[in-house]
Amino acid sequence: MQFDLTDLRLFVRTAEEGALTRAAARQHLSLAAASARIKALEEQAGLALLYRETRGVRLTPAGDAFLHHARGLLHQTERLRAELQEYGGGLRGHLRMFANTTAVMDFLPELLPGFLAAHPRINIDLQEKPNADIARGVRDGRADVGIVAGNVDTDGLRAIHFSTDRLVLVVARGHALARRKSIAFADTLGHDFIGMHADSTLQTYLSRITEQMGRTLKLRIQLSSFDAMCRMIGSGVGIGVVPETTARRNLATMKLVQIELRDDWKWRERRALVREGEALPGYTLALLETLQRHFHADTRTAAAPSSAPHRSAGRPPGNAETHPA
Repeated sequence: MQFDLTDLRLFVRTAEEGALTRAAARQHLSLAAASARIKALEEQAGLALLYRETRGVRLTPAGDAFLHHARGLLHQTERLRAELQEYGGGLRGHLRMFANTTAVMDFLPELLPGFLAAHPRINIDLQEKPNADIARGVRDGRADVGIVAGNVDTDGLRAIHFSTDRLVLVVARGHALARRKSIAFADTLGHDFIGMHADSTLQTYLSRITEQMGRTLKLRIQLSSFDAMCRMIGSGVGIGVVPETTARRNLATMKLVQIELRDDWKWRERRALVREGEALPGYTLALLETLQRHFHADTRTAAAPSSAPHRSAGRPPGNAETHPA
């Protein structure tokens, strides 16, 4: 079979859009030209790749297999282009990263500047995604590296553990709960909460936990960053659940108290995802090493004595991989 890269991109976009019209527009093709290209692909394959329906198109089983391989071919082509640029004096590498809310908001802004400074010819395209979408994105080639926490389907992927974090409750120093050293999440639900935006990984997870309890979070406001949450909590507007790394960073400056949650699901195993069996460029390996080195140093720092109230660090008991986040 002879494939044209334009045809492969058109097919992938058609599958993503569920409509040939929108895919054609994205490819700057007329509908007639796009339709002819898809038909030619099907003739080469000897199979129907799409079901044509009134409101668009959907993949046949053969089309689903074709999509997987088309994405792989396009990914390899992009990798080839990026690697060859090094010999032309251009960019050495372009790394696409999908990461969950905690990674994007909490630790990557601290970690990536040093990595980019040390690798001036590398660009990173960082996108915030839910955990499940991160794994799918790495698996189908839309991302080179994924950062997830908790239980995620890693079939076809290599999962590299680089740190263990936990969720904690944060309240203002004058709050009614401020003298508590620990508390069950269920016992906090009578209070007003400050939350992350509705599409964030953490907020989605907490909403699912409360729904399983038959309860709801009394959200007063939802914000776009953990630090903004801490500022709002410190003003006494409400309480919130944040990663311990966020709480530790803001305890001293925002008049906050950190309270341990008694629930097992507070523990979160953070892992980097890459495709199984794929040879990684040197700059991707360097990023993975930077992640592990950064948190190894952070673990040593966290183990030192601290004056922060109710602070503790360490790994969860048992197998933390069983606790989703």
